[in-house]
Amino acid sequence: MQPDKLIRMANSIATFCRSNPDGARHTADVADHINNYWEPRMRTQLFAAYESGDTGSFHPLVLEAMTKIRRPAVPLEQRTTTATDQAAGPAGSA
Repeated sequence: MQPDKLIRMANSIATFCRSNPDGARHTADVADHINNYWEPRMRTQLFAAYESGDTGSFHPLVLEAMTKIRRPAVPLEQRTTTATDQAAGPAGSA
């Protein structure tokens, strides 16, 4: 997914959470939503966009929430498998 689309989606979540009249959980609500509903690949790409240094397009609540958003532990390349990879079995077994 394109980074600008992910940023737009995260910003929409922040805008919605900001409208919550309860107020105190704005940052936690943004992080909770992204942690619960975004797949690891999307979170990995959001972190890549954030770490590129160009954070001017991020909503302030998204920037605050980045410390609470779970970074996927396994890099994207290691999570991606294909039917060929699965048929070949574990690396080094022959």
